[in-house]
Amino acid sequence: MTAYLSVQSVYKRFNDTPVLEDINLGVKKGEMLCFLGPSGCGKTTLLRIIAGLETQSAGQIMQAGRDISRLPPQLRDYGIVFQSYALFPNLTIFDNVAYGLVNRKMKRAAIADRVNELLALVGLPDVQRKHPNQLSGGQQQRIALARALATSPGLLLLDEPLSALDARVRVRLRQEIRQLQQRLGVTTIMVTHDQEEALSMADRIVDESWRDRADRHATRNLSRTGVAVRCRLHWQGQPDSRRGDARRQSQSRRHRAALRVRNGASTARFEGLGFRAPGRHSYQRAG
Repeated sequence: MTAYLSVQSVYKRFNDTPVLEDINLGVKKGEMLCFLGPSGCGKTTLLRIIAGLETQSAGQIMQAGRDISRLPPQLRDYGIVFQSYALFPNLTIFDNVAYGLVNRKMKRAAIADRVNELLALVGLPDVQRKHPNQLSGGQQQRIALARALATSPGLLLLDEPLSALDARVRVRLRQEIRQLQQRLGVTTIMVTHDQEEALSMADRIVDESWRDRADRHATRNLSRTGVAVRCRLHWQGQPDSRRGDARRQSQSRRHRAALRVRNGASTARFEGLGFRAPGRHSYQRAG
């Protein structure tokens, strides 16, 4: 199957510092792909390059057969949700969700219908007249998601959308976002540093910390029904002063005996920088 989004030989340097080197990946239409890795590994930079908010030093990006490598953000077909929600505090919830539709000069009746549809979709049909500061963090994130989906984009980009929320809300929104993504069938790329979040939501995971050669020894073979999978456990890539803590955390994970994964693919296989997460199965420790 031809990739809906294709990143080809992308490089990015900030001054003399290489951030991304020879990145190649394809995202299928309707797939949810996750960039997983610690702070500073380049996952958000790659997302911003796909969005046109950063310019790659070299390489090509294709979306639906169209070269978008040098297009400005407003000419690309995507919606984006930021970690900080980025809602307009002076606008009502209705006007926040309608923002992109107004810029496209849609008729008022069509805008009202679309906003009502999206607010019902995210479970907040009665907040149209409120302002962002009157909503909880979880509610604001739902509104940010509704705004990103308002123009029916072909690609949805999520930049650590749940990291600012408390644990209980985070778990609930993981399920809601995944169910909404599957219901709409929108191709989605999410950035996160949370392993559990990635494993519970994504169809495929690109673990960018694999590019840290100093950390490649920190792996363990996991298996399910005889299929061997090489999966990082010391994935955090912490500086030397913190490696002891990272090691202890990783040992704790190993002794839990299983990594439970939901909503992924039905088979497990390692694919370059990423691996396919199994659906409704557990990875048991090998040996």
